[in-house]
This record gives sequence, C-alpha cells and structure tokens, in this order.
Amino acid sequence: MPDPRVTSAIAHWAPRFVSNGVPLTDFQEVTAGLERWEDWCSAWCVRAAQHEEIGRKALADGFKLSAAQHLTTAAVCYHFSKFVFVLDLEQMRAAHMKAVECRKLALPHLRPAGEYVRIPFEGKSFAGILRRPAGAARPPIVVMCMGLDSAKEEMESYESLFLARGLATLSFDGPGQGESEYDFAIRGDYEVAVKAVIDWLGTRKDIDAGNIGLWGVSLGGYYAPRAAAFEKRVKACIGLSGPYNFGEIWDILPELTRETFRVRSKCANQDLARKHASTLSMHGVARQIECPLYLVAGKQDRLVPWQDAERVAREASGPVELVVIEDGNHVANNRVYKYRTQSADWMAGQLGVPAD
Repeated sequence: MPDPRVTSAIAHWAPRFVSNGVPLTDFQEVTAGLERWEDWCSAWCVRAAQHEEIGRKALADGFKLSAAQHLTTAAVCYHFSKFVFVLDLEQMRAAHMKAVECRKLALPHLRPAGEYVRIPFEGKSFAGILRRPAGAARPPIVVMCMGLDSAKEEMESYESLFLARGLATLSFDGPGQGESEYDFAIRGDYEVAVKAVIDWLGTRKDIDAGNIGLWGVSLGGYYAPRAAAFEKRVKACIGLSGPYNFGEIWDILPELTRETFRVRSKCANQDLARKHASTLSMHGVARQIECPLYLVAGKQDRLVPWQDAERVAREASGPVELVVIEDGNHVANNRVYKYRTQSADWMAGQLGVPAD
C-alpha cells in the first residue's frame, strides 16, 4: 500500500507541478512508481537529470534558448524533488543546489535574460532572480514573495506573465525559503525582509524603484499583503491563497506541511511550531493595507479556507478586488486560466503600464 504521505502529495500537488512547468507525463510516470515517501526526492532527481542532460547538450551545441528552456524544466523538477522533503536534510539540500545550479545556468539565455542577485540582509543575504522586459530602460517591477515550500526556481510561469506586460520581476528567497532557509528561520514580520529588498532596489538604475508591486503565493499570499500593510512604497499587491492566521488552520494542514514549517521555522518540536505559526497573523494588520489589493482564493482549497481571503478583503482600508474561484483548489492551480493573466493585467494597470 502506498505511503499516505505520497498519496497526499500526489493528490494535492499535481495541478501545481504541471501549471508551474513539470511536463504532465513526467508527473504521471514519476509518481506512478512511488510507494515510499523516502524515495520521493531521488525519483524526481533522476527525472530532473534527464532534462539537465538535454539542456547541457543544447548549450554545448550552441542552441542557447533551447538550453535555457530545458535547464529551467530541470530546475523545477529538482525543486519539486526537495520542496517538502525535510525527512533527509542532506539529500534535500543536494537536490536543492542542483535546482539552483540549473536555473542559474539558464538565466543568461532566457528571453528576457535573468540576473542572479544577492540582497544584503542582517549580515548575510537573500538570493534572487531579477529579470527585465526587453527594450525597457527603467520598467516598474513586481517583487515576488515565495511561500512555505516554493522558491525562485519555480517562478518561470509567473514571471513570464509580468515580463510580457512590460514589468520587471524580482523573485527572491526570503526567511525560511529556498537558499535563505539555511540561514534564516520563517518569520511572521515579513515586512522586514521586504523593506530590505525595496531598499536594495533603490540602488538599481535599471528599474523604476518608485513603482513597485508586490506579489505572493500560498504562504507568500500572507507575506505580501502583510508587507504591504507596513511598506508604503508598495503601489499594489497581489495575494494568492494566503492564510489570515497560520496558527488558526494548523490542525487542518497535511503532515508534510506542518513538518516542513517546523523545520524551516527552526523549531525543535511540533508544539513550538504551532505556537510560531500563530505569529503569522493579519490580526490588527490588514486594516493598515492602503494600496490596491488583488486577492485570489479557491473554494475547494483544503489548505487555506477561502474565507481567510474574504476576511483580509473586508478589513483592508484600500480598494480590493477579491476573486473567489468556485472550483479552485489551493492557489487555484487547477484553474489558472481564471486568474493568472487577469491578475497580471491588473498589476500592469496599477503600475501604469498601458494595455497592449
């Protein structure tokens, strides 16, 4: 009988994998043979390595765009090998570094190209990927906040929407996320991290640091609105399936999610993790959101109740557009056509980029 953790991962994450760049056949073939959670990471690494090999060959043959595309697929497959695989931290980190390596190798050859950047924070730094739309001298920019188990290597599908509309993107790994998870624990006051990012953007001459949007997915759908409440330099904010208070939904979260949160919060046990989860809260904060806000929730979300988005929308002080997708799951990854392009159009309009 398959491990219930494997069954849960397959049932919950299939739409996300496919909508964010994993070929459907890869998902079907890799998961079909999995019975033990212990084998998840290695199985996905084997498939990721196949895409990496194709990408490296294309690069050696001079087909740089093709190489970038294959390497990006490799990166996202490596990412999903490690995304909640906190059972074996050494194995997880090795897979993670392969994801970073492949995405970095792809960046110069993407269209538009990407730049791997480091953003100073508390004596160390956040890793990020900065991309600018072709032909733009100083474009507005969307700062992209990751979730509990997402990282910048997963963001190609989202970045491309904004880039195509004339907006630059900065996907970064904040506290407890991606490359930063080894140095910084998850923190509820994510506005501190966003402030550091926006300060850093102010040093760049190739983007319009006075015209910044904020975007967040899943737990990042809490982080982005939370940061917008405090960081008044943010002109507009998108939040996708973010919780109102992470502690309040602790008991309905899957085992893999709770354990991943514990590890990335650097808590010794589940009781401490539960207490820490309650510090991720919009209570008394949502009313401070004054910039335009675009919230998305799925009514079939088994992780974050859609009513959490409704609560943030009700309490925010600025204009809010709330999109509740009746048949949408978590982040409505099963119905991306109902909000992804629409939210990108909304952000472009808020940042003053005319419709094409």
